[in-house]
Amino acid sequence: MQSGILKYERFLFALGGNAILKKDDSGTFDEQLRNTYTSVSGIVDLIGRGRKIVITHGNGPQVGNCLIRVERSSDEIPTLPLFACVAETQGEMGYMIGQALVNRLNDAGLKLPVATVVTQVVVNPNDPMMKKPTKPVGPYYLKEEAVELGKSRGWIMKRLPDGHYRRIVASPHPEDIVEAEAIKLLIDSGVVVIACGGGGIPVYRKNNSYIGIDAVIDKDRASALLAKKVGIEVMVILTSVDSVYLDFGKITQKAINEISIKEIKEYFDGGHFPAGSMGPKIEASIDFLNGGGKVVLITSPQVFEKALKGEVGTFIYP
Repeated sequence: MQSGILKYERFLFALGGNAILKKDDSGTFDEQLRNTYTSVSGIVDLIGRGRKIVITHGNGPQVGNCLIRVERSSDEIPTLPLFACVAETQGEMGYMIGQALVNRLNDAGLKLPVATVVTQVVVNPNDPMMKKPTKPVGPYYLKEEAVELGKSRGWIMKRLPDGHYRRIVASPHPEDIVEAEAIKLLIDSGVVVIACGGGGIPVYRKNNSYIGIDAVIDKDRASALLAKKVGIEVMVILTSVDSVYLDFGKITQKAINEISIKEIKEYFDGGHFPAGSMGPKIEASIDFLNGGGKVVLITSPQVFEKALKGEVGTFIYP
């Protein structure tokens, strides 16, 4: 059984930061690079079939680790603001994804240009979400560690469904993408583009200038915005689970295979998908489809080829 998405030409792949640095990983660079090779394998097959591809990625674990390095070295070198850490992870992770993709393409006998675009995403500095942190970043902690970090560093910590804790930061909604036109020109000319890393570097407009602001934009929301701006037909969200589930983590959990935008919105409005995890992915899916997108696929990199056959994954249609 085929999923039907192969009839489309323009795809956006949104790689979760947790697909590159998993919860139980030690976090070394080599480990992340190996995970990246796994994450891009299915994308190479579509490129070989002549599809136009743009890749976005999250950076939750990586930007959190960058913040830890900044804080621990603050006695010796100047610190970096959060938005600069986002820019730093764009370069690091864009390099990893780009190199893994080029090497996989070479192995497949495909010679195609690949480019990483450092991407700024415009937000409203008065967005209410600036005062309501929801975006998890950095490592996973036990309760005792989380309590201590909250006291000693002033971090806001949140308990996750699996019982672990993570630091959370502000995550305003994306409103525009500074480099969108350049990205579209690259895609149209056949370049495989890596963009909007970590949701993009958050900036705001002041007069005729862009200024960085401390936040981490949700990469799925930014991906949906980019997809609409560059004419993407299929948005593929690659994450740590094979499908979207109702009652996730409970005995009653049930995988969703195919669903309409109307049905998924009812579940979303009913509180089935928590903020900071699956919630933004569903919200981004709805936004993308309402903006003219044809289909959203949510699955994991490990089973993507099965998802292309319709055997697994969650397909959301208008």
